[in-house]
Order: sequence, then structure tokens, then C-alpha cells
Amino acid sequence: MSAPETEPGLRRRLVDTGVELLAAEGAQALTLREIARRAGVSHGAPRRYFPTHLELLSAIAREGFRELSARASKAAGDGTAGDREQLTALAEVYVEFALTHSGMHELMFRHDLLESGHLGLREASLPLFARVTELVGRVRPDADARVLAGSLFANLYGVAQLWNWGSLGLATGAEDITPVLRAALDAHLGPQAG
Repeated sequence: MSAPETEPGLRRRLVDTGVELLAAEGAQALTLREIARRAGVSHGAPRRYFPTHLELLSAIAREGFRELSARASKAAGDGTAGDREQLTALAEVYVEFALTHSGMHELMFRHDLLESGHLGLREASLPLFARVTELVGRVRPDADARVLAGSLFANLYGVAQLWNWGSLGLATGAEDITPVLRAALDAHLGPQAG
């Protein structure tokens, strides 16, 4: 007879199951009952570890922020590249993540749904935004860096969503997202020198 699963082990399995379900079927599939079923536990078991559905969704979204942050750190490298180059790398990583993890991307930025201020999601999302804001401030010292970074972030979000839905390629005739991404960066940061 096997030993009973530990509380941290079951918490982890529920989150991992939610991440897998999100990747396979999208945010609409993330019900407590379905996560429990796929994790092989009773439908009430998740409530022992996540008293509300929002807490489990936030834990799943934090996994997305961890992965995106790890990718962003790798893309930024050791910080010796120029500010514009680092911003370009971060934008490319963000858009690539959004295109390849569309369900997770959708969930991660639903701060309205996830009550981010209460469930730790805001703390998971702010470091990446702070890094983008810092770089934007260096590239465009004439602008309010937070507002400009927010505008750039919103533009990149929209580029990724519209590309995923097929609308942007149809509207622009572009077969590759790269020119659209570069245009978004140029619109917010000014044309790249040289």
C-alpha cells in the first residue's frame, strides 16, 4: 500500500493539472470539478488547498508568470546589450509566449477575474513590467516611462491576441509577425537607429 500523498504534493498536482488543462483546452475548461477529476481526486479535494476557485486559478497563473519571467531573464542575458536591444528581446519573448501559450496568456492577465491584489498574482506580474518600464525610461527619457511601458505592453498584448485569432495577418497581409512587432516597438520607442 502506498503512502498517502502529502499536502504540498497534492497542491502541486492540482496546479500542474490546471496548467495542463489550460494548455489543452483553454481557460474556459478550468473548473474545480474538471481539475479534480483529471488530478484523480474527489471534486471537493481542491477546496482543502484552494478555498476558492480564484485561488486555484491564481496559482495556475503564477506558474505562467514564472515561466515567462524565466524566459525574459534568459532573453535579457547579462544586461550588456543595449536598452533597445533588451526591450526588443523582451518583446519577442513575450509575444512568442503569448502565441505558444494562448490559454495561459489569457488567464495571466485577467487581473480583474483573479483579484490580483489579494491572491499574490500582482507580485508575480510586476517584476517583468518593472524591468520593461526601466528600459523604456532609458530609451525614452523624455516620456513618462510607466505610461509608455503600459502602452507598449498593451500594444504587444493586442498584437499577440490578434495574431492568434488570425485577424492581424488577414488585416495586414503579413505572413510573419516580426514586421508588426518591430512597427509596435518603433511606434512607442521611436525608430531604431542605424
